[in-house]
Amino acid sequence: MTFYFVSIATYVGFFMIMALALNLQWGMTGMVNFGVAGFYAIGAYTSGLLSVKAGWPVEWAMLAAPVMGLIWGAAVALLSIRLREDFLAIVTLGFGEIVRLFVLNEDWLTEGPRGLRIDARPLGGMLDRDQYAYFYLALVAVTVLIIFLISERIRRSPYGRVLRAIREDDVVAGVLGKVVLRYRIQVFALGGAFMGLGGALYAHYVQNISPDVFMPMVAIFIWMSVIVGGAGNNKGLLIGAGVVMALLEGTRFLGDFMIWLDAEKLSALRIILIGVLLIVVLRLRPRGLMPEEKFRYNP
Repeated sequence: MTFYFVSIATYVGFFMIMALALNLQWGMTGMVNFGVAGFYAIGAYTSGLLSVKAGWPVEWAMLAAPVMGLIWGAAVALLSIRLREDFLAIVTLGFGEIVRLFVLNEDWLTEGPRGLRIDARPLGGMLDRDQYAYFYLALVAVTVLIIFLISERIRRSPYGRVLRAIREDDVVAGVLGKVVLRYRIQVFALGGAFMGLGGALYAHYVQNISPDVFMPMVAIFIWMSVIVGGAGNNKGLLIGAGVVMALLEGTRFLGDFMIWLDAEKLSALRIILIGVLLIVVLRLRPRGLMPEEKFRYNP
């Protein structure tokens, strides 16, 4: 049971990384990104392919994942310069699906639906199985801490105030002399880099990645983490990610009490219950469990 909770905590860490990245893009800057799963997949497959097929050391392969996420983040931001809100949401959702369909159909590179097996792991072979679970949890926790500190630094800086100004009204921010396009590209690329890193950590943890993992539902769960925790509040996101994962795992045990339901119906019921609980949370706390702190001017 102990290792089950260690595994769950590790998955919560993956959610936290993705939620922090999405908060930079949407919570602070107002850029809707429903292509979260696509950036997650880019990081996972970049690190996996470089370590498995190109023979790169796993550490270098994992570092290449955020670089690739950054490049694709900047590319998507550039391609959608003039798009806002719902139109940007459609484009990013399409981008995520394009990435998933690419890894599904390019068998020669990604092994397609069979999945890509990744044997390489950081410090693999130096620790036994029990020790490795704790080591990887610590690795993910340190990564979450670093990204959290970077995000908090951005939020509290003049740069973060510009991002919030763009979120509230990009026209006004532009009139005040801010180069809105540059800020949008920078933030979207940085968020993509964090998502790519999250994907690399996930890939070397599960050691077998396949396209069905990177469905749009992943983006929904990350969005839930941000909304429940409180958009714009990095601390709230950490709580939101934990709540969403608790809901996902807690409903997994419904099968023990509802033995008359088959796996398909049980899966549908889990999604329904998660949606209902999300509505309840939003009804009681419309700005999330920890709303964004109001800006205080300190001359």
